[in-house]
Parts: sequence; structure tokens; C-alpha cells
Amino acid sequence: MKMLTLKVPDDLHERLKDEAQRRGASKSFIVREAVAQYLASSSSDGEGISALDAMGDLVGSIEGPGDLSFNPKHMDGFGK
Repeated sequence: MKMLTLKVPDDLHERLKDEAQRRGASKSFIVREAVAQYLASSSSDGEGISALDAMGDLVGSIEGPGDLSFNPKHMDGFGK
């Protein structure tokens, strides 16, 4: 296993120490777990998550008109 040294602000160190103590784990374990979880949640192509993934639970939750671009009256003056 490779060693990595990093500096963290005092408040983050306290939170990390408290979490490690609460879980009965080492600070190193908590950091490794957090980094692994962060890397697993980001996409491999470097683009992050899509808007649909971020707000997918909101799709269809609002009532309203359909796609306004199909009604010519809503497109009057667009692009001028």
C-alpha cells in the first residue's frame, strides 16, 4: 500500500477524528473510504454526473405546457 500525506484544516481534522472514534476505525480508513466513494461516484470520462442524474427525481413533478418550441407563437422573435 502506498502512503499519501495531506494537510487538512483544523475543523476537518476534528470531524475526521470524531468520525473515526465513533466508528472505531482509523482516520486513514475513513479517508480511504471517502476517496474511494468519491472516485466511484464520478464518471470515468471526467465529465461528472449529468443533469438528469442530479435532478432525475424531479422529472415529471411539475405540471405545465409541453414543449413550447413546437408552437410557432412561442417562437415569435426568437433569434432576432
